[in-house]
Amino acid sequence: MIPERLSWLVAPDSASSRLGARFADAGFDLYLVGGSLRDALLERTAEDLDFATNARPDDIKRIVDPLGAVFTMGEQFGTIGLQVEDQRFEITTFRSEVYDDGSRKPRVEFGDDLETDLSRRDFSINAMALDIGTGQIIDPFGGLAGLARQELRTPLAPEIAFSDDPLRMLRLYRFSATLGFECDAVAERAAHDMSARIGIVSAERIRDELSKLLVGDFPARGLRGIVRSGLADSFLPELVILSEQQDPFHRHKDVWEHTLAVVEKTDPELRIRMAALLHDIGKPATKEFGAGGVTFHHHEVVGARMARRRLRELRYPKQFVEEVGQLVFLHLRPHTFKMGWTDSAVRRYARDAGELLEDLNQLVRSDVTTANAKRAATISRRIDELEERIAVLAEQEELDKLRAPIDGNDVMARLGIGPGKAVGQIMSMLLEHRIEHGPYDPDAAYALVDEWAANQSGNDA
Repeated sequence: MIPERLSWLVAPDSASSRLGARFADAGFDLYLVGGSLRDALLERTAEDLDFATNARPDDIKRIVDPLGAVFTMGEQFGTIGLQVEDQRFEITTFRSEVYDDGSRKPRVEFGDDLETDLSRRDFSINAMALDIGTGQIIDPFGGLAGLARQELRTPLAPEIAFSDDPLRMLRLYRFSATLGFECDAVAERAAHDMSARIGIVSAERIRDELSKLLVGDFPARGLRGIVRSGLADSFLPELVILSEQQDPFHRHKDVWEHTLAVVEKTDPELRIRMAALLHDIGKPATKEFGAGGVTFHHHEVVGARMARRRLRELRYPKQFVEEVGQLVFLHLRPHTFKMGWTDSAVRRYARDAGELLEDLNQLVRSDVTTANAKRAATISRRIDELEERIAVLAEQEELDKLRAPIDGNDVMARLGIGPGKAVGQIMSMLLEHRIEHGPYDPDAAYALVDEWAANQSGNDA
């Protein structure tokens, strides 16, 4: 008997049942498969529903065309998309995907057998199927038992699964991070032994898995896994270096364990989680021993540069790369607030952070992982005070619109000059005056422009 939590999928009036009826009328089978079935069994929300069928892509298009909008972007891989009102379906022909040695793209072959299709999937918990017509669960590889044990294991031998698609080694730890499941010891051993094979997978596919891992509910679990297995050596070697900085006598000072703690303290959003992951990667390169102990001078500068380079190599969007780099660069700035900040320093901080201000303040708070409750409270109080100062100045001065009272066109008209380097220099000077002294009117701005021009004339003479 079908579990109650799946009954909505096979109810006679459900969209999936209507879809199944059309395939049955055309002489084909239709099964709910993969993450859609897994999430339904775990009572997790699934945005899309994934189906498998023995129908070929041309047959799928013909069957679903009257039901809604059809998408064929994945047709070469056997997948046809269907949008029915607010529900998205993906229907895929039974298939197998195999990576040839040295290839970055899988070779796809269509098939007619459900069990073969399920066997090619990454983990047993994703290798189940629900017959839409009968409501029967087909589970040839122990997926239900895997869900009960909260364990990640491959349907076939992991050496076969990971050889067919090396990205599955990274997915092992991504699912550990998102579901909180334990990794099967045999699968982990195979991932360790085969970790170098991840090098044939495209940067874009690795990027997407890393992103999903980071925003999971248990990111530290997944991050430890990719370092422990050796997978990170290929695409994030900086994490491996961090893990080698551990101090066995003062665990609370370990850069790696500190990094994991910071990641887990931040909101599950990619930008702030990535900044948390990379905020200290400059420490190993800047580590020095002195009379006062260990120092990491300018590790935020070095780390920002390293973070941008690594994220570019992983093909993250340019804006994302710059934003994460800026968060890494600025993450120590608020700590200088203990020395007292002038209004101009607060303005400069707000200007430099810009739209990243909320994330930056969260990163700074999360960066406090000290076991000393008094010190943690002191740092938190400083951030509270800084945020209050920003709020007061923002209300008084519109900090989100921090700019000079005149623009470049006004400067050119005043001095009778055209676009060029001089205009940029003057606008930078006017903005600097705004930051240092607060709001001022256009007359004062023109006076500064005239003074600048007079000084230039004197220098030229």
